[in-house]
Amino acid sequence: MNFMRRGFVAIVLLLTTGLTQAILAADDVYKGAIIIDAASGQVIFEDNADIVSPPASITKLMTFLVVQDRIDSGAITLETQVPVSAASSKIGGTQVWLKQGESFTVEEMLYALMIQSANDCAHALAVAIAGSPDAFVELMNAKAKELGMTHTTFRSPHGLPPSNRKIADGDLTSPRDLATISRYLLQHTHVLDYTSVKERAFRDGQTNGRIEMRNHNHLLGNVEGVDGLKTGFTNGAGFCLAATARRNGRRIIAVIMGSPSAKVRDLKMAELLQRGFANLPPSASPLSVAPLPATAPTEPTMVNPVTPAKPAADDSPVIKFTIPKR
Repeated sequence: MNFMRRGFVAIVLLLTTGLTQAILAADDVYKGAIIIDAASGQVIFEDNADIVSPPASITKLMTFLVVQDRIDSGAITLETQVPVSAASSKIGGTQVWLKQGESFTVEEMLYALMIQSANDCAHALAVAIAGSPDAFVELMNAKAKELGMTHTTFRSPHGLPPSNRKIADGDLTSPRDLATISRYLLQHTHVLDYTSVKERAFRDGQTNGRIEMRNHNHLLGNVEGVDGLKTGFTNGAGFCLAATARRNGRRIIAVIMGSPSAKVRDLKMAELLQRGFANLPPSASPLSVAPLPATAPTEPTMVNPVTPAKPAADDSPVIKFTIPKR
């Protein structure tokens, strides 16, 4: 039995335990969630899918997309060098500890952005692409509007909370909007080349500063078919995850925002993915790509801050799924 199969069996066994069932049945398992069919965009399940809350590091999905747009336009390439400024080196939170005066290719920065969730790389990319983080955020919001993300306002390229810690002044979005951008990324970019990577070295080949990056999405290799997309955590956001998985030629996207702990978030996501595949509507062409559906505006609801089970700087290490001892 290979590693992924063992991990999947472990998840199934864990989901059947009484304690886990009690956790997943709790009212505060998340603030909002949604499951959609990646091919058609059809909603399979939703619960408070339009609630507005901070996405934390899931913000970096839009950072990735704006960079990808510039690559597609020919303005930059994956080999373009991204210089590191003093401001980028001091951004804080989860990072690869960039140093002022260093430079790395766009490709290496994107790997660090999506695997390590590196805030310093997000800042450096924003400056390189648009001249300043504020100018880059304008591009992010323009793209969000283009995609019909009606409950989304970006204020940073990384998802860190604002200095005043007021939720209303930071990045805001909804589970439905995150499903929308996730679907667009899957259809129009090579995002899975980055989000499916479990481990990768940054500054590979260097004697000083080499970092072994490990993906914060611990469903990779533990839940059948999972190959993306992005986790996120701050005190105000709680534990969030935009995930995608493919089984038997079909792909779904599931989003959870505002879970009280990484354990609850990941267990619930494993359950949602099982539910999503079990309830996929029939499709004559499983891998067909349909246009993005228009999003009907609804009245947004602002979520209250989430009190996490344990403080963390950004994305917190998640429990490893193991088969319970008998």
